[in-house]
Amino acid sequence: MRVKVLFFGVLRDSFGVPDEVAELADGATVGELLRILRGRTSKDWMANGEPSSDDQLWRSLAVAVNREYGSTSIVLREGDEVALLPPVSGGSFAEGGKLASRAKAVLLRGARVAREGQSLDKGRE
Repeated sequence: MRVKVLFFGVLRDSFGVPDEVAELADGATVGELLRILRGRTSKDWMANGEPSSDDQLWRSLAVAVNREYGSTSIVLREGDEVALLPPVSGGSFAEGGKLASRAKAVLLRGARVAREGQSLDKGRE
């Protein structure tokens, strides 16, 4: 099955692209996708028996599937969109009040949808 992965923040820098399509086995979970992607970027993530900053990054990611926050246990389906949102610190607004990054826009839209009790993916239960 194929899912679209959106990279934000430092992950976008690490992968060198804003998004990509990942091939996964049917029934794969978000956690399995993260393990595959992490394997492509991680170096010595357990050096000296201490978690590296890379390890901390992967453990602190927010994940959204089809623009709804979720957990690593979500089973993915063909055509799903998975956004990987690293922790964000600081930030600023661009001229005219527009958000400075797509990641912030996704976070705010997700919060608004959750607050209003709406679903962006009415087919998922």
